[in-house]
Amino acid sequence: MDRFKRGARKNQESFSDYTLLFIVLFLLAFGLVMLYSTSAYDANLTYNDSTYLFRKQIFSTLAGLVVLFIVSHLPYHIWERFAVIGYGVSVALVLLIIPFGIKANGAKRWLRVFGISLQPAEVAKLAMILFLAYLICKMGRNIRTMKGFLVVLGAAAPISGLIYVITRNLSSAIIIMGIAVVMLFVACPDYKRFIILGLIGIAGVAGIVFLIVKMSESGSVGSFRGERILAWLDPEAYASGKGFQTLQALYAIGSGGILGKGLGQSMQKLGFLPEAQNDMIFSIICEELGLFGAIAVLMMFILLIWRCMIIANNAPDLFGALLVVGVMGHIAIQVILNVAVVTNTIPNTGISLPFISYGGSSVMFLLAEIGIVFSVGRGIRLKDL
Repeated sequence: MDRFKRGARKNQESFSDYTLLFIVLFLLAFGLVMLYSTSAYDANLTYNDSTYLFRKQIFSTLAGLVVLFIVSHLPYHIWERFAVIGYGVSVALVLLIIPFGIKANGAKRWLRVFGISLQPAEVAKLAMILFLAYLICKMGRNIRTMKGFLVVLGAAAPISGLIYVITRNLSSAIIIMGIAVVMLFVACPDYKRFIILGLIGIAGVAGIVFLIVKMSESGSVGSFRGERILAWLDPEAYASGKGFQTLQALYAIGSGGILGKGLGQSMQKLGFLPEAQNDMIFSIICEELGLFGAIAVLMMFILLIWRCMIIANNAPDLFGALLVVGVMGHIAIQVILNVAVVTNTIPNTGISLPFISYGGSSVMFLLAEIGIVFSVGRGIRLKDL
C-alpha cells in the first residue's frame, strides 16, 4: 500500500505541458483548414478531387499524432543509444537519393519506402538533433575549447553539404547548420566565437551576392541559384521567370490588408501562385485573414517556442535540455526562413511552414520531435518549477 501511494505521489509530481499540447493541436487544425482552402482548386483540376491533398495531409497528421503519443511516453534517454546509428542512417538515406530518388516539381528529394514518399532531409534534421545532443554531452568540458567548437560544427557540415549537393535543398542545409549553431550556443555561450562566426557568414553571403551581381552585368550568370538571387534583388525584372512566384506572393500579402478577404476568398490560389499549399501558404493566410491573421499565427509559434524554453530550462539533465533546444531551434529557424522567403526578405529557398504547409514527411517528423519535448517534460517534477 505504501509503495502504491509513493507511486501515485510520483505520478502527481510529473509535469505535463497542456499549453504546448493545445498550441500544437491548434496549429495542426488551423493548418488543415488553410490547406483545404488553399489546395481545393488546384487539387480539383489535377486530381478531379478537391479533397485529395487534404485527405493525404489528414492521414499524415493522424499518423504523426500517434508517433507523438508513443515517443512522449518513451524515456528520452533511450535516444542516446540510437544517436550514432540515426546519424549514419540519415546519411545513407540522403545518398540513396542518387540512384533511387523520386523527382517532383523539378526537384529530386524524395524516396519511395513501402509505397510512402519519404524526404530524407526531414530524417536528417531529427537525426542531427539526437546526435548533437549525444555528442555535446559526451564531450563534456571539451565543448568549451576551440577544438570542441569545431568538432560540433564539423559533425553537422557533412550531412548539410550532402543535402545541398544531392538534393539542391539549400533551406534544409541551412536549417541543419542552424540547429548545430543553436545547440552549440546553449552548451557553450562564448559570444566572441559566435560573433566571429556570424561576421564570417555575413561576409560570405555578401560576397556571393556581389559576385553574382557583377557576373549578371557581364551576362555570365546562368546558374539556378544565381538567377534566384537576381530575382530576389529585382523580382519585377524576372516577373516571367524566377521572380513570378515571389511577385504573386507579395500581391497576395498586399491585397489581404488588415483583416483579409475572408477564409476561402483568395484569388492568388486560383492558379496564379505556384505551390500555394506548400512554401507559399503564409501568403494565402495573409490574403484571406489579413495582417491580423498573420500576426496571430506568428504569435502561436512564439508561444510554442516559449513553452519549449520553459521545458529546456527545467530539464532534468543536459541531454534533455539539448534535445528540446534542438527542436526549438529547428522550428524557429524554419518559421523565420519561410516568412522571410514569402516576404522576399531573403532569396526563395523553398521552405515549408511547420505544421501548416502540405507535406507528410514534414508534419510526421515535426510531431515526433514534439513527442521528444513532451518526453523531456515528463521527467520534470513540479517542485522543480
